Amino acid sequence: MAAVLLTAWWAALPTAHAQPEPAPPPPGPAPAEAPAALKTTIDADGSYAVGTDIAPGSYQSAGPIDDGACYWKRTAGEEMVDNALTKKPAFVQILPTDTTFTTTSCQAWQLTNMPPPPQPGPGDLLGQLTGIIGRGMLSGGPR
Repeated sequence: MAAVLLTAWWAALPTAHAQPEPAPPPPGPAPAEAPAALKTTIDADGSYAVGTDIAPGSYQSAGPIDDGACYWKRTAGEEMVDNALTKKPAFVQILPTDTTFTTTSCQAWQLTNMPPPPQPGPGDLLGQLTGIIGRGMLSGGPR
């Protein structure tokens, strides 16, 4: 009798259906792994690949190490795009189209959300001199 009850119980259980096996992935290169997070602080001398080593954006440095001069350079391909040598705090806009950023003897560079301050152009100095001359600063002071 126990065997009949066990058989009836077993027969009442829902029947499991086998699911088809998923298709194997197509042959070819393995999918690329997600890149590691890009650095937003540059704390050592060297050249850094933009988009691979460091993130593009606006960076600032407190200036040179000790009493030296801070040098930086941006390149796109083989061409230099911009560079500077300074004894003051430095700002640089590294663009996504840049390929490398090189720094020597600078304090750490930190990515900031603020754009670099505008740099005076040749016309700015001429405009300032014209204003001074126009106010009489060179002929004895203000009138």
